[in-house]
Amino acid sequence: MMPVTHPLIARLETDCGWPRLATLAEVEAFTGRPGAHCLFIPGDPARNLETADAAVILPELVIAFQRAFDCALVDDAIEAALRDATRALRTPGFLFYREGRFLGAIEKIRDWSDYMTRIPHLLGRVSA
Repeated sequence: MMPVTHPLIARLETDCGWPRLATLAEVEAFTGRPGAHCLFIPGDPARNLETADAAVILPELVIAFQRAFDCALVDDAIEAALRDATRALRTPGFLFYREGRFLGAIEKIRDWSDYMTRIPHLLGRVSA
């Protein structure tokens, strides 16, 4: 039986057009493209109340950073393997890449100011 997707996570696919990556090959292809990328590892929305918050925050971060990175959802099928590979073990998680290179992760929900500081640092950008 397919797990039910939280409506706020489903919205990222339907309204934002973010792809859902279900294989490590898809992750490699998505993150290997030119530019910066963020993978959203939602975790289990039924067990982790922060998942829904993260699904609202990430599109706002994309806007705040003027689309300096694009995003994709990580499917349950590869979530554990990707978390292990990146050592980003806590969910929800935002994993940042540039042209195939893992830059780092922001795990769990943070204060907005933390995102404003950490994302430019991860992307190698100078903070405004």
